Amino acid sequence: MTTRPRPRRRSTALATTVATAAALGTTALAMAAATPATAAEIPLSNYELTWGIKESYRDYVIDAAAGTFTASDGATQAADNGVFTFTGGTGTYDSTTHAVNVAFEGTLKIESVRHGFETTLSDVRFDSAAGEVTADVTRDGATLDDVPLAEFTLTRTMADMATVLTQGAADVFGSPSYAGAAGDPLTVVDKTPKPTGTPTPTGTPTPTGTPTGTPTGTPTGTPTGTPTPTKTPSPTTTSSPTGTPSPSPTATRPTEAPAQGDLADGTLTWGIKESFRTYVVDGVAAGDITVSGGASQATGNGVFTFPDATGTYDTEADTLTAEFQGAVNFKGHQDGTEYGLDLTLSDIRATLDGGSGELTADVTSLGQKSEDVVLADLTAKSADLAATDDVITLNDIAAELTTEGAEAFSDFYDPGSALDPVDLSVALTEGAELPGGDGGDDGGSDGSTGGTGSTGGTGGSGGTTGATTGGVSGGLAATGSDVPVAALGTAAALTVVAGAGVVVAMRRRRTQA
Repeated sequence: MTTRPRPRRRSTALATTVATAAALGTTALAMAAATPATAAEIPLSNYELTWGIKESYRDYVIDAAAGTFTASDGATQAADNGVFTFTGGTGTYDSTTHAVNVAFEGTLKIESVRHGFETTLSDVRFDSAAGEVTADVTRDGATLDDVPLAEFTLTRTMADMATVLTQGAADVFGSPSYAGAAGDPLTVVDKTPKPTGTPTPTGTPTPTGTPTGTPTGTPTGTPTGTPTPTKTPSPTTTSSPTGTPSPSPTATRPTEAPAQGDLADGTLTWGIKESFRTYVVDGVAAGDITVSGGASQATGNGVFTFPDATGTYDTEADTLTAEFQGAVNFKGHQDGTEYGLDLTLSDIRATLDGGSGELTADVTSLGQKSEDVVLADLTAKSADLAATDDVITLNDIAAELTTEGAEAFSDFYDPGSALDPVDLSVALTEGAELPGGDGGDDGGSDGSTGGTGSTGGTGGSGGTTGATTGGVSGGLAATGSDVPVAALGTAAALTVVAGAGVVVAMRRRRTQA
């Protein structure tokens, strides 16, 4: 048996490493801060790699060469001469270099009596730093270790990554034309089962059908008696006691809100960032989303609604300051009793002045709290804060990450990156009716309905108040649509998604949570 040293990076190494670093992002930083400097490598397990090598090569082996593919020892082939899957992937994530290196179980034997070849692939490896897929190749009784078969382009989801076959692949598969040719797409995924069972809820969820602040008894402005029609004059002789006036139109009309004053109620609906919600619930975080304090989440892992606004308004100056109740917690990457992702946003506040403003929140990550973090610049479609029936409603307010927000996300988002849009409705008087009854649970701009289920949130069954579960230790994730979200699994302290890398790197004023 002969061996060949594993080749290292070529010209694409730097770009691939940068993409991986961005993908692993803030949680990796938090994990590094929480572990000794010598513990840079974090174990990964239970991964799968799916790759078809090249469809035309599979057709050649089966048809022209009258050969066979035999997958064993953990490898499988899809029906109808389909792609190959290698299972049981284990490896490491290096929190210093942000490199992911995973080796997979399974053997693939390729043979043809007609064309006289027998080749076996084993120890298939995925190396994000090198941007390569390698395998041990056994042929003619000799084995070459770590032969590079393809280069890949790292993607945010790590699904359907484009591949280019190498000279090594051309040598192994017997066709010089394969060198530099496009291979089949490559997918790497964490197969760790998500936690099952029903978490025990903490607190009492707010029923979605009972609006907060609904007045009891007789509504304001409704006459208690039977009014005399105002168009029918009362006769000069009447059985009514002298001095008892008939109800008049002015007595039944609700008081119109003044041009400025204190808010009576209101709701804010915001999804933070859709890809982050997807990552937490359906991605490698294997986690949960939990709402509390009156907040709710729309069904289908939807947006969040924060109720009970307090603040001030001025419709003449077009200014508004509104602070909302409720909190949302993202938890995942569980390792024993610890979590690599444990992020809470609370004390949501929006300010507008002439159509522009800010969105701030208190951010608690892994026990550290930063108050009044300015996460986004807000831009409304109109500067006018005119009220209708004493309610100001602004939908689809654009939200862009601020410089301070980028620092809070550990600079894994550039300032100006788009977050989910904000919907805002505030009541100026006690009797004013917010959208959806009181607007406290209208599900937000996606039109879905917020929920307040009694079980721990899984980000897909409505808003909840309850315990959370997830998988692995580390910090929080920072991401965007152009970075991998599937790079790490339940055993890794990594968070890779568009949405919330608010961790140790926060530079806002910090207090102990």
